[in-house]
Amino acid sequence: MENQPIPASELIINPDGSIYHLHLKPEHLASTVFTVGDPDRVALVSQYFDQIDFKTQKREFVTHTGWKNGKRVTVMSTGMGTDNIEILMTELDALVNVDLETRLIKAEKTSLQIIRIGTSGSMQADLPVGTMLASEIGVGMDTLMTYYPEINEDQSMAKIIQKELGLPFLPYQAAASAILLDKLDEEIVKGVTLTCPGFYAPQGREVRLKPRLERMIERLAGLRFGDKRLTNFEMETAGYYALGKLLGHEMLSLNAIVANRPLKKFDKEAEKSVDRLIQAALKLLR
Repeated sequence: MENQPIPASELIINPDGSIYHLHLKPEHLASTVFTVGDPDRVALVSQYFDQIDFKTQKREFVTHTGWKNGKRVTVMSTGMGTDNIEILMTELDALVNVDLETRLIKAEKTSLQIIRIGTSGSMQADLPVGTMLASEIGVGMDTLMTYYPEINEDQSMAKIIQKELGLPFLPYQAAASAILLDKLDEEIVKGVTLTCPGFYAPQGREVRLKPRLERMIERLAGLRFGDKRLTNFEMETAGYYALGKLLGHEMLSLNAIVANRPLKKFDKEAEKSVDRLIQAALKLLR
């Protein structure tokens, strides 16, 4: 595929030359990209930019590109779930590593820095709401990576989780960018994030339907992997990390803990917690 044009059916380009879902052209994208799940949260990030040069929206993908601290930066929304992340990561990568006119993969590859700013629930009682947490490792409970090449990283956590829950498939495991982790202030704690393919039963919640996995949170919270433990649930991080590893991008997921599941508490000041996390994330541009 490296020396052959990518067919129009495989990589769809809009009539205006923008990539299909994101509706972006290469010149619209900065090398540092902040992502948020909620389209309404894009403006909450870009309000801190020194200037905004470009805005667009297509489906759930809202994009603002501008400048902060003398550096060009993009913020965009993704919607929820690793299925959306697969679209996002593939198309962001194509914008920088495929010539959209010739449809040829570029010989010289570009590595983006992609930083997720999201909300999450803690599965440990001692991680209170309001905590800011960086995911050192993401473990995916979805089956996205069944369709992609194997990740050349330690999968021991994934195997232990599969055995504990009796899952019919093997979860996947991938680590954050060491470069980006090293830039974080000490106020952001580090943890291991479990990425789930849903918000309710896949995260142990019961509304009208009873989850098939009994005592899921308690069982997962009690697991130990040497000196590490699972810290929080959400729906995107592992997909980011796994695809980022395969495509050669620097990835980091930052989480505002807005729910403590063992204590059954929700953050009454969740909006303020998210704003604190946004400002902490933008410090990475120093």
